[in-house]
This record gives sequence, C-alpha cells and structure tokens, in this order.
Amino acid sequence: MLRSTVRRGAMLAAALALVGCATTHDTGTSPPPADYYGTLEPFTAHPIYFVVTDRFVNGDSSNDHRDQGGAHRSFDIPLHCPDGTVAHLGYLGGDFRGLLDHADYIRAMGFGAVWLTPIVDNPDEAFSGGDEVTCTSFLTDRGKSGYHGYWGTNFYRVDEHLPSPGLGFRELADGLRAHGLKTVLDIVGNHGSPAFSMPTAQPQFGQIFDANGTLVADHQNLRPEQLDPANNPLHRFYNTQPDLAQLGDFDAGNPAVVDYLAGAYLHWIDEGADAFRIDTIRHQPLAFWKTVSDRVRAHRPGFYMFGEAFDHEAKNIAPFTWPENGGISVLDFPLKAALVGAFGPDDAGYETLADVLYLDAGPYHNPYELTTFYDNHDMARLDATDAGFIDAHNFLFTARGIPVIYQGSEIGFMRGRVEHHGNRNYFGVENIAKAATHPIRARLARIAAVRAAIPALQRGLQLNLLLQGDRAAFYRVLQHDGVVQTALVLLNKGDAPTTFELGDGLQAGTWRNALATNAAALEIAAGAPMTFEVPAHDVAVWVTDGPITDPRLRARLDALMRRTVRK
Repeated sequence: MLRSTVRRGAMLAAALALVGCATTHDTGTSPPPADYYGTLEPFTAHPIYFVVTDRFVNGDSSNDHRDQGGAHRSFDIPLHCPDGTVAHLGYLGGDFRGLLDHADYIRAMGFGAVWLTPIVDNPDEAFSGGDEVTCTSFLTDRGKSGYHGYWGTNFYRVDEHLPSPGLGFRELADGLRAHGLKTVLDIVGNHGSPAFSMPTAQPQFGQIFDANGTLVADHQNLRPEQLDPANNPLHRFYNTQPDLAQLGDFDAGNPAVVDYLAGAYLHWIDEGADAFRIDTIRHQPLAFWKTVSDRVRAHRPGFYMFGEAFDHEAKNIAPFTWPENGGISVLDFPLKAALVGAFGPDDAGYETLADVLYLDAGPYHNPYELTTFYDNHDMARLDATDAGFIDAHNFLFTARGIPVIYQGSEIGFMRGRVEHHGNRNYFGVENIAKAATHPIRARLARIAAVRAAIPALQRGLQLNLLLQGDRAAFYRVLQHDGVVQTALVLLNKGDAPTTFELGDGLQAGTWRNALATNAAALEIAAGAPMTFEVPAHDVAVWVTDGPITDPRLRARLDALMRRTVRK
C-alpha cells in the first residue's frame, strides 16, 4: 500500500517549486495531445480571501472618526445578545493600513487575491429608520452605520474611515500587488443608502452625489410610492416600488443611472481594481448588466467579475453567466448549500455534491469559473469542527471553481454565527497571532500551496471517479497550449484512515506525491491496479506530466469537453 505522507504547515515557497513540473511538450515531431481544460480564465489561479475591511485590522486610529454622527453616533455601537455575545452595528476601525500591513499574512496562507467590501463614501450617521435589529434579524438596519460599505452616497469617493495619508485605494492596490495579491473590489449596482422611514430626514441617507460632490439624486425620506420622477429630477434615479429593506432602489432603465454607475466602476479599475464582486446582482435586470459588462470590458478586456445572486437554484443564477447577458460569473450558492451539508453538523456524504458541480451538463456557461464558498458575511458562518473546516478546504482547493474564504475561517472564528450574532465581529491582530499555530490555518496553507503549484487544479477538467460517503476521488486534467498535467485527488473526511482501490483505471506513467515533494516517484504500468491509503480528514494529490493515453479516460474527457449548457 501507498500511504499519502503529510507535511503539516508546508510553506508556500516549497510547494511552488512544483510549478515547473507541468510538462511543455514539443509538438514538432508528434501529434499534440488532445485539448483538455475546464477553463482558460486567468483569474482561476488566484484563490480569494474576503475581508470586511472595517472588521479586519485597525491600522490607523486617526481615521476612526469616533465622534462622528452626533445623536446618531456611527462608531462602536454594541448589540448585546442573550447568550452573552456582543455584536457590533457601528464602525470598529479597520482600514486600508490594517489590510496592507497584514498582506503577507494573507499571502502566506496561499491566497492570490483579496476581496474587500465597498470602499465608497457612506453616510456619516447611524440610520434612525427601518426595522429594529435583533441578534437573529436579517435586512434590519435601525441604529446601524455604513461600516460595511454597501450604503453608497458617492460612488466616486473613498469613505473617510479607510484611507491614511499616502495610502488611498490606488496605493492599497499597488501595495497588495507588490505582495502578490490582486484586488477584488466589491461594487453595488442595485441601491444606495437607506432612503426612507426616518423620523426626521438625515443628511446623506437617500442621496447620491457625483464625482464633483454635486447632489444628483435625493429620495427626500419619501416612500418609493411617493416619489415623483416625472416632475422632480432628484427622484429620477430611483424606482417607485420598494425592493430591499428601506434602501433607495436604482432605476436601471434610466440612462443617467447606468452612466453614473458604469463611470464609477471604470474609475476604480483605473485606480487599481483587478476584478469586481457585484453585490445583489439579481436585483437588476440582465440587460443592465450586459450594458455594464460591455463597458467594463471595452475599457479593460477580459476583466473578471462575479456576482452575488442569493439563490440556491442554479437555473435562477446561471443566466448572469451567459455571454448574451454579459458573461458575469457568480458565487456558487447551490454548491455552498451542499458544502454546508457535507462539512457541517449534518455530515452528509460526498455524493450530495455531485449534482451541483454540473461537470457534464448544466445551466452555467462555465462552472469552472464560478467562485466557490461555504459562508460569508450575509449568512451563518460554517458551523463545523476544526476537522470540518480542514475537509472543506481540501475539497474547495482541489475541485473546480475559484475558492473564496471569509476572514477568520482559518481559525473557525465565530463559527455558526449570523450577521447580528457575531458573524462580522472584529478580527484584529490578536486573532491573526492566534492563527499562526492554528491547525485549520496550517492545513489551509498546505492545500492552497499545492493548488498554487499545480495548474491542473486551477484550470483542468474535473473527472469524478468516486463521490460517496466520506470519500471522494477525481482527476483534474489540463492539456492545452503545450502544457500537459493530470492530478489525482483523493479526499477522506472520515474519522479513520481509508483505502482507495482504483483498479486498472489509473493512467500509466510516473506519478509524484504533491504533498511530499521529497518522496520517491511512483511508476504505474498500464492496467495495473493500485491502492492508496489516506489518513483521517486528509487529502492526497498525485501528479503526472504525461498525456492521457488510456482510451476509457480519453472517452470520458472528450465527453466532458462537449459539455452542454442547458438554458
């Protein structure tokens, strides 16, 4: 038997030495290998670490504005929950300096990009309208400030809580890039700030200002049905029917709205954004996003974007990915639901993931370009054991898609908690220090380093061999443009070691152990059955750099390359 060896906490630099092992074949004297790939999207090389900037690290207390808001203070607004948990509805000081000062911490875990919450100017007071916030409520905003960034009032201006002297957004993006991290900027196209229901109108709420600071829209604390866009130019940005909570809902049919938002997005691209995450994408029509996408990619060809369509039905979120609708990828909510079932308290089997991968047919334009995740700031954090987090990361960093991990998951921070029950609590330098010796972080860094080193795990076709119970086995195959590489992934989320018997279905050739770079290579003859033992809550990754020659594997890969998009 072969036992997969484990080097816990393997350093990123050591595993990156594997990159050169993806063979480049000389096609001048022999036919090139068949073309096999899941995607050619470059951004798949960059797993994403998601930060709520205000809740990450306070690197510069001079921009806290702790006295801002007067009677409606905006900083440090605690919410005391019955179980003793203290959540927070106000700013807590996280900023660009705190993020940049800890860029190496993020990079060392194996991430290649940082998604940060919207940076645009938000109101200076806490909202006095809306519905009461409780520890279990959702879409309730009374007494909350715009620390999260999603209540834009000027989409061209950075909120004053974030920059420091000499460190604006451009300098942040440049600084992250110097640390090997791309910047994914969160943008909003559906709404501005809370716009009505205030006992007395508050400045900035329901108002929109242009790049010069000129007021261009004002909800005037009126319910949407009371707006008069035909006679009041300041009402024309908004729809006359409510949508989400009390947020001012943008009229996608107004060309001035499209010009304003698209202009802001292009501005932030010029300032250094490498990709966009789009908030509440399904709350604007497909035609709106097609227009925005066309303008963005005319300005920056190939610009990667993914949207949040909060829906667990693939057929409902897939249309955003179609080229005729703008070709915008999405967060993979259907897979997210299955991951929570598999790695959370229900401990469902790997078979529950099979159907939502959509590897051979499905509604997505390309499932390999989806962003994959198990939680974020808008839902309960994953309620898992340390082993559950480790298992989830082992799957996310070897299966199709671009992994997205929310700040704190590397230590199981506030596991199981929803938004107003600690989900978005301040992380800070104390928890970053704790992560240095935490087993979740160590194993995350190990599997992320392997993914970074193996192009097949980033872009290769996924050919499932087994998804059942606590065990999963699949190939990732990349044969394109002279690069030839296949990874065999074996996952065990059980509490005991398990043996994989692959019969005669293993591709012949020289295989190396990606998790033990100093181990002897394995020579496998054609038709030779093999067994592999994988320890409890662990993963094995074996890699070969020869082309797929087994006719049965080639037939299955050929079928996957003909994947059908079902619209």
